[in-house]
Amino acid sequence: MTLQNSNLDDINIDLTVEGEAIGLRLDKFLSQSLSDISRSRLKKLITDGEVKIILAYSSQSGQTITDPSYRVKYQDQVFFTIPHMTEPDPIGQDIPLDVVYEDDQLIVINKMAGMVVHPAPGNPDGTLVNALIYHCGDSLSGINGVKRPGIVHRIDKDTSGLMVAAKTDRAHTKLAKQFAKHSLERAYLAVVWGVPNPASGIIHEKIGRDSRNRLKMAVVAYESKRGRDAITHYQVIRRLEPKRKIFDRSQGIKRLAPSLSLVECRLETGRTHQVRVHMSHIRHPLVGDPFYGKSGPVQSKNFSEKAQLAINEFKRQALHAYVIGFKHPTTGEDLKFEAELPNDMKRLISALEGI
Repeated sequence: MTLQNSNLDDINIDLTVEGEAIGLRLDKFLSQSLSDISRSRLKKLITDGEVKIILAYSSQSGQTITDPSYRVKYQDQVFFTIPHMTEPDPIGQDIPLDVVYEDDQLIVINKMAGMVVHPAPGNPDGTLVNALIYHCGDSLSGINGVKRPGIVHRIDKDTSGLMVAAKTDRAHTKLAKQFAKHSLERAYLAVVWGVPNPASGIIHEKIGRDSRNRLKMAVVAYESKRGRDAITHYQVIRRLEPKRKIFDRSQGIKRLAPSLSLVECRLETGRTHQVRVHMSHIRHPLVGDPFYGKSGPVQSKNFSEKAQLAINEFKRQALHAYVIGFKHPTTGEDLKFEAELPNDMKRLISALEGI
């Protein structure tokens, strides 16, 4: 059943159990019957005591079922009301967005560095969610009964790049399943210290909270009960160094500047700070990373003044989510989007490769 209604109206549901639905869990029966409403929202309506069933061949007016695992029976009549959408706690704000793709189910954004994804203590507004609520307006049908975008994944405040958000319960549920199954394509570009050797490989290390600093993540031992499995595939794109040797007049010799590199990281999993933690673990932290990178300003005669200045002025982790690919949650079409490096990373690379 597809629901067509104004966001201001309650929706009255009256369903009868027949055919292949007989014997299903109540929450599964409802989610199959109401494709536009997420199973989690339907489950909450059940546990909140909103769903009643007139049992087959019963003279009762209907009994409240609060157990989502209740098995529906032939000719059970299920009825309840889906409340109208409520306005979100975050308010819409007219914040410019770089929209890469949009339809009635989802939106793909190229997020700029410095933008927080979701309101939180310390960042109550000015977030991507505030911008999406304003931008999408009435095209948001709501997530779990609230008129807001469905955030199914996040990227760090100071990481730039591609994100997908759902506009409907159905799209949110389908996209969340793809993330849970790791079936999406996600790739990042990072500027890191040094050049990984070998030039390509797989980092398969669990990630959990750092026991010494709860704001940070860390690689944890596999036998530990802490942390979750995390897999990153990396590939060196190129070394970032001057095209020719630098002549050191004070010593009368030619020398090479220290190498950094542009690395692609493809994720099988999506743990907090995954790329940053894994690259730091193999001793190639990201340039500018305040948590996992090198601390203090770079002061080395082996860098050109331009390169040294560019590194010291780069005040965020040099990380950009440049590829995202997934199946469209309603059409099943394979979608893939790419976003070129932002200007600040381009300038950093140019400075490193110049003299």
